[in-house]
Amino acid sequence: MNGLLVLDKPSGLTSHDVVAIVRRATGEKSIGHLGTLDPMATGVLPLLLGKCTRLAQFFGQAEKHYEGHIRFGFATDTFDAEGVPAASPVPLERSLRELRELAARFKDEVDQVPPVYSAKKINGVPAHKLARAGVEVPVKAARITIHRFELTSLEGNVAAFEMEVSAGGYVRSVAHELGQLAGCGAHLSSLRRTRAGVFTLAEAITVEQLKQASVDEIPGLLPHPRTLLPEMPCVTVDDQVAGRLRNGMQVNLPDFSSAPLVKVFVSPTELIAIVRRVAGTLMQPTVVMG
Repeated sequence: MNGLLVLDKPSGLTSHDVVAIVRRATGEKSIGHLGTLDPMATGVLPLLLGKCTRLAQFFGQAEKHYEGHIRFGFATDTFDAEGVPAASPVPLERSLRELRELAARFKDEVDQVPPVYSAKKINGVPAHKLARAGVEVPVKAARITIHRFELTSLEGNVAAFEMEVSAGGYVRSVAHELGQLAGCGAHLSSLRRTRAGVFTLAEAITVEQLKQASVDEIPGLLPHPRTLLPEMPCVTVDDQVAGRLRNGMQVNLPDFSSAPLVKVFVSPTELIAIVRRVAGTLMQPTVVMG
C-alpha cells in the first residue's frame, strides 16, 4: 500500500506504537512517520506508506503548529508532565501580561537546547535511552525558528498557548525556558499538534477509525497522491518516458523553469518519480518509485 496517512495520534502512544498499529491495519511493512510526537502529545502525525517512504526527504522542513498548556511552579527532568519534579513548587507571581512579555523573547531564530529525554539521536542512540540508563547526554543547541508563540489565557498557574515552529523545535524546551525566565519553573502539561506542514486535523483520522476500516477501505482514507508535496507541479507521461525514468535516465518534459522539482505520474494516481531540472526542459530523476 503506497501513500500518506494522516493520523490523529491519541495520548499514551509513542510514534513507534502508532507505526506498529498502522502495519497491522494495512499489511504494509515499510512505514515511516514525519516528525515524532511524544507519548503525552496528541494530534497530526503523517505517515508515509510503502514506496512513498522514499519521499520523506522532501517533508523534512515542514513547519508545525501546536496548542497546549504550560504549568508554572516547577520544572521537571523531561520538561513535561511525565517527568519528575526538579524542585519544590514555587508560586507563580507573574501576570498574564508579564508572561506574554517574556514569551515575546521566543521569536524568530533562536538557539534551543533539546531536552535530555528526547528522541534526538546521539551516535545513533535515542537520547532518552541514554538518559534513562544513567549516561550523561551531551546535547547541543540547535538553531530553530519560532514563527509564533502566544499565551492565550492564564488560569491559576496554567497558561494556554498556541505556537508555530520550524522542524526540529521542541515545545517542551520553550515551556522549560519560559519557566526559568518567570523565576518559578514550568513544564509542558498538554500538547496537541494541529498542523504538520500542509496536513491538518481536518483530514486526520483516528486510530479507531483505522482499526475499523478494512484493508480495501484504507486507500480511500488517504489524501490523493497528487495533493502530496503541493509545492511541486505534476506532469503525466506515457509508458515510454516512464520506462526511461525507471531506469534512471534523463528525459525532456514540459517547461517547468520556475520549479526545481516536479512530480511525474504515469496515471491519475500512480506517482513514479520526482525529477529535478538539469537544464531547460531536461529532467533527471531524483527519486524513482518503481
